[in-house]
Amino acid sequence: MGYRILVADDEQDIRELLRLYLEKDGYEVFEAKDGLEALSMLEKNEFDLVLLDIMMPKMDGYRLIKKIRETSNIPVMIISAKIGDSDKILGLDLGADDYITKPFNPLEVSARVKSNIRRYYSPAVKTKEAEEICVKDLTLDTQSCILYRGEQTIELTSVEYRLMELFMKNPGKVYTKQQLFSYGWKEENYLGADNNIMVCISKLRAKLSQDGNEYIKTVRGLGYRMEK
Repeated sequence: MGYRILVADDEQDIRELLRLYLEKDGYEVFEAKDGLEALSMLEKNEFDLVLLDIMMPKMDGYRLIKKIRETSNIPVMIISAKIGDSDKILGLDLGADDYITKPFNPLEVSARVKSNIRRYYSPAVKTKEAEEICVKDLTLDTQSCILYRGEQTIELTSVEYRLMELFMKNPGKVYTKQQLFSYGWKEENYLGADNNIMVCISKLRAKLSQDGNEYIKTVRGLGYRMEK
């Protein structure tokens, strides 16, 4: 059985179009016509990825993402007619892994779905030999993919995990935004990805401590580094 994908959008034509292309790629597709229906389905079933619209009746996409992130780190992709940078940043900041604007090319959506699933469910991340990387009071268990600060467990998304792995393996080394995007997102097309990186770094800092800058420093004009 293929990966199970939930498509939440109040426009039936869009749901049917996405179903057509995703099923062609071997995915098992489920549909929800509003945010509350999507939330109910998520509470009763296991899904591997969620594609959702922002402007849905009963519960909008932003609130749905917040609900999802209370219990799960599965990939969440937004497909929305809201094209402003502030809308994209808010969606990513709430926990979305990707943001696609309408009108969209269904082939691009299919490609990004594959990328997010490959990124999240990559065997390379799940089956590494047992190893602990320690920097300051942080410990990264690369077998369980869990980050600890002292005794505290810090939950990470797949992208956040890869960035912390890169930083902690090379503390003090400066990484450009393009290098971080290539390693964290497993994609080479950096164009327009500044917001993704800034939001991800901001979220990482917030998870690490009240002053996350003590761990991840901005090197003006160059990029970011993990403090030794």
